[in-house]
Amino acid sequence: MNNIDINAIPAEKFELANREGEIHDKKLDTKPVGYLRDATRRFVKNKASIVGMVIIIVLLLFAFIAPLFSQYDVTYTNGFYSNVYPKISTDPIVGFWDGASTEELNTANYYYYRAIEKEGGKKAITKFYGKRTVSTKALNGVVTTETLYKFRLDSYTKLGYKFVDLTAEQYRDLQKYQNETGKRVIYPMQITTAQGTGQVMFNVNDANYWYKTYLTGKNRGEPVLDENGDYIPIYRLTGNDDYDSIRLDGDPGITDPAAENRYRYAQINQTGYRCRVCYYDYFVYLNGYEPLYILGSNSIGQDLLVCLASGTRFSFILALGVAIINLIIGAIYGAIEGYYGGKVDMIMERIVDVLSGVPFMIVAVLFNMHLQQYVGTVGALLFAFVLTGWIGVASTVRMQFYRFKKQEYVLAARTLGARDRRLIVKHIFPNALGTIITSAALFIPSVIFSESMLSFLGIIRFDDVSSGVVSLGTLLSAGQGASNLINYPHLILFPSLVIALLMISFNLFGNGLRDAFNPNLRGTEG
Repeated sequence: MNNIDINAIPAEKFELANREGEIHDKKLDTKPVGYLRDATRRFVKNKASIVGMVIIIVLLLFAFIAPLFSQYDVTYTNGFYSNVYPKISTDPIVGFWDGASTEELNTANYYYYRAIEKEGGKKAITKFYGKRTVSTKALNGVVTTETLYKFRLDSYTKLGYKFVDLTAEQYRDLQKYQNETGKRVIYPMQITTAQGTGQVMFNVNDANYWYKTYLTGKNRGEPVLDENGDYIPIYRLTGNDDYDSIRLDGDPGITDPAAENRYRYAQINQTGYRCRVCYYDYFVYLNGYEPLYILGSNSIGQDLLVCLASGTRFSFILALGVAIINLIIGAIYGAIEGYYGGKVDMIMERIVDVLSGVPFMIVAVLFNMHLQQYVGTVGALLFAFVLTGWIGVASTVRMQFYRFKKQEYVLAARTLGARDRRLIVKHIFPNALGTIITSAALFIPSVIFSESMLSFLGIIRFDDVSSGVVSLGTLLSAGQGASNLINYPHLILFPSLVIALLMISFNLFGNGLRDAFNPNLRGTEG
């Protein structure tokens, strides 16, 4: 090959290079992205997971904050206010969350509820829609007609009046309260029977029958009205009542407290006095506030809002507790299996096979039967979930350890003298942490569903109100039945909604974690 003398090349043969097209190494302006930050970015981009997380946060706030806005706690019960409808305020808009229901009842029932307002001013009928006449034909051909009245009935004031037994001191205190506040609570007692005429009061156990009624015939239970269309009172006019307080309009005792024909407001009995009170006002006297159940009450008079918050809180605590315990046990067990392998793995896997073959339902029933008396219902339930619940986590950890233990960085650490414990804790386990957390998060909704199912079926029972423990499944069980579904739909609607939100939100959240920590599993079923 001929050597070319560069110095002999004419200058006109050279051209200046275009330096604008030169490529140089550029300094990176972006910061390095770690594993957790990268996972967080992927999670934030998943809108469904964000929605699930927001729902979980809202439910958490509801579980812990909602009881603060209620006048009751979970141990409070009131049989008189059982199955009342949701009421958003003491002065709601009629027809919207007003604690009332639309009813169509016969004449006797219509006048029965109208009489509550007539005597004491408490409106049981908040809105009247109208009336209609219906005819029915019996098998013998006889046609009967009946008038039906359609109206809005308040479930709080429809209780009207109740008989209560008071001691002499309680009776005096109640009269003192009336005198100081000007609010009437005690109402005149009725004549139940009259000598020579038999029964006068239609139902001697119902304090709302303060008026004269037809006791027999087709008009049985309907009021006997005077010439002006008003109720005819049947107040007691004899006996000692030791009453010195606000009297009902029309009471001769207003002008002459010693009048023989004055109304009697109590009957003396063995414990003190038997009185007839407007229960709504009596409730205010006892508690200092008006009865109000934002989500209604259940069959024993518990506030459904507080019960739902308590049940949601119990589900959260139980599910998180079980998930943490199973995570710890499963992580340790699976790490030992996956790291050592061989005979150790084979023996431990056979133990897992035996435990996983035991049906969870049988475990829950047996633990509840034999452990409940020693550790309580919650303790027995916790043992049932933990006995086999860690197996799934252990299997996940085992697979991750088989995946990472042969990696170069692990071999390098072992070559440098790292012990088994350090290799497991510092080098292998952190790389498997994302998958483990995802597995635990997806386990939470299954715990909530299983606990609700067990309490719904009555296998696990939380019937002791004094314990303060409420399960969403128990609330669902109490609301089941055709009559409750038709007459009191709120008993099953609100618990069902909470359980559905819990299940959906945790599944969305868990799937989002899975996709964030393991992008290669995106779109697969968790």
